[in-house]
Amino acid sequence: MSDEKNISEQFKAFKDLENKDLSLETKLDELILLLEKNELDTESIKKMQQKFNHVVNKKIAQKATINEIKDISLKNLDHIDKLNQLEILLNTNHIDSKQASKIKIENGLVKFVKVIIGFLMITLGFAMIILPTPHSFEMFTIFWFNPNDGVTLMDLISLIIIATGVYIVIKSYVKFD
Repeated sequence: MSDEKNISEQFKAFKDLENKDLSLETKLDELILLLEKNELDTESIKKMQQKFNHVVNKKIAQKATINEIKDISLKNLDHIDKLNQLEILLNTNHIDSKQASKIKIENGLVKFVKVIIGFLMITLGFAMIILPTPHSFEMFTIFWFNPNDGVTLMDLISLIIIATGVYIVIKSYVKFD
């Protein structure tokens, strides 16, 4: 009985969406008729066009919709509730595979850049340790191995740079919660 009621509610929601689209088309037709009847100067036409383009571009941008889908799928809800929310979201927004793949490529590029930056920092840190530096650049020695060699403050700074690079590489692959 409750399944039949739920199905009838969903069917009613689909009809409401269809009627909403039809009323939107009629409103658009009315707007076009109003624009044709009125004599407007170019400045007001440009302002109206900018407003319309802004709203259309906002609707076209689907990044927020994909983030909403992610949020819904990560919520701790009953599976049926999740499916209902996802169904409503997908019915009210148009998403195609090209938009999803763009976002996936963008996330992959961000991850790749982070990995490159991390490895560059690791390389810089090891280069600072291995390459000889002038004595004026060596600040002071913290721990002496022998009278000619030891661990300097520059070595510790290099280790911090290496640790930061390792953190960036790990952070780009693992998502800490």
